[in-house]
Amino acid sequence: MKLKVTLVKSPIASLPVHKKTVAALGLKKIGQTVLKDDMPSIRGMIFRVKHMLKVEEIE
Repeated sequence: MKLKVTLVKSPIASLPVHKKTVAALGLKKIGQTVLKDDMPSIRGMIFRVKHMLKVEEIE
């Protein structure tokens, strides 16, 4: 299973650790979407910055 992760809020005014997490997910611009494998490590990263992301599960 894959996760479709979209950045919907700017990380500019957020904590440095949140900025690094968004960058580690491969997101740079608002509206950008990346596909990630559904793994516990990726889920943890998404949980940390869930207020900035939109996540969809893709079979």
